[in-house]
Amino acid sequence: MPDALNKGLRNVVLDTTESSFIDGERGILLYRGYSIHDLAEHSSFEEATYLLLHGRLPRSDDLAAFDQRLRANRALPAEVIEVIRRVQGAHPMDVLRTVVSALSAFDPEVEDMSREANVRKSERLTAQVATAVAAHERIRKGKEPVLARNDLDHAANFLYMLTGEVPSEEARAAMDLYFLLHAEHGANASAIGGRVTASTLSDLHSAVVTAIGTLKGPLHGGAAESVMKMVLEIGEPSRVQDYVASRQRDRNNRMMGFGHRVYKAEDPRARHMREKSRQLSERMGQPQWYEILTGVEKAMERYQRHGIYVNVDFYAGSVYYLLGIPEDLFVPIFAIGRMPGWCVEILEQYDNNMLIRPLLKYTGPMDIEYVPMERR
Repeated sequence: MPDALNKGLRNVVLDTTESSFIDGERGILLYRGYSIHDLAEHSSFEEATYLLLHGRLPRSDDLAAFDQRLRANRALPAEVIEVIRRVQGAHPMDVLRTVVSALSAFDPEVEDMSREANVRKSERLTAQVATAVAAHERIRKGKEPVLARNDLDHAANFLYMLTGEVPSEEARAAMDLYFLLHAEHGANASAIGGRVTASTLSDLHSAVVTAIGTLKGPLHGGAAESVMKMVLEIGEPSRVQDYVASRQRDRNNRMMGFGHRVYKAEDPRARHMREKSRQLSERMGQPQWYEILTGVEKAMERYQRHGIYVNVDFYAGSVYYLLGIPEDLFVPIFAIGRMPGWCVEILEQYDNNMLIRPLLKYTGPMDIEYVPMERR
C-alpha cells in the first residue's frame, strides 16, 4: 500500500486534458491552446463555449448555428418553474442545484450516454442555467420571471431576465467578459467533483449537480462576495492603509481575493476584470470602489514575493456591485460562466474513463476486541 500522502490531492496529476492549460508559475491560462488574453480581447462567451465543447474555433456559420441553439434552449419547463417557486426561500446555489436535478427529468436524452447526446445536453444546460438563476431572483422578490429575448446574446439576455430591462452595452460587455473568463479552469474542485461522479458512469446532469454543490463551498466560489463586503466596509479610499494594516495584524483575518491554489504569479484573468472594473466605475460615477481596490492591491504588493497576487475574484465583486447584482448571486453567476467548462471536463472523463477511487491512509487503532453491550 502506498505510503505517500498528498493532502487535498496537491500536485497529483489525475489525468490528461485538452480543454485548458494552466502555468501557475508564469500566470498563463489557455483554452484549447488559445491565450485567455486573446480570447478576452477578441472573443465572446458563445465563441469560447463552442471552442470548449467542440474542440475548435467556429467559422461564422458554425457560431451562428450554435448561438441559435443556445437561444432556442433558454426556456425552462413550467414544472421546473414551479419547483423554483416551491424552494424560492433557499440559497440561490441550492435552488440552482435543485433546478439542474429537476431538468434531468425533462431532458429527452438524459439516458443517452453517447458523446453527441452529451454535447447537446451540455449546450442545453449552458442556456438553461442562466434562465434558472434569473427566474429565481425574480420569483423570490415577488415578481414573475421575464421571458428570454431571442434577439439578445447570452450575457445581455441574462441581465434582461434579471431586471426586465435591456442592459447597456457596457453592462453587457462586462457580463460577457466575466462569463468568458470563468468558462474553464482545469482541475478545480468543482470540475473534479463532476469528474468523480462521471467516472461512475452516472449521467451528465448528476455530474453537474455535484459540481454545483462543490462550487457552493466558500473556499471555492465565494471570494468575490467577500471582497465586495471588504470594499464596502472600507468605504473610502483614504481608509485603505489603516484597514489593510489592521487586517495584517490579525493573522486569522485573511485578505480575500489574494492568492490562488494554482497561481504563484498574477491570475491572468485578473487584469481583464481590473480594467472592466475601472471602466464601469468611471462610467457609472462611482470611482471610489475601483480606487479602494487598487489601493488594497498596492498595499499588498510586498506579499508578491511570496507568490500572493490578486486573483480574478478580486475585481469581479465590484463589477457585480456596479451592475446592481445582489451578493448572494455572485456564486450562481460563476456557475453560469463555468457550465461549459464543467461539461467539457465531464465529457473528457467519459471519453477515457476509469473509476476515480483514491485511497485513505488509516491512522486509527487496530485489532480492538469487541465488547458486548452488557459489558460496556
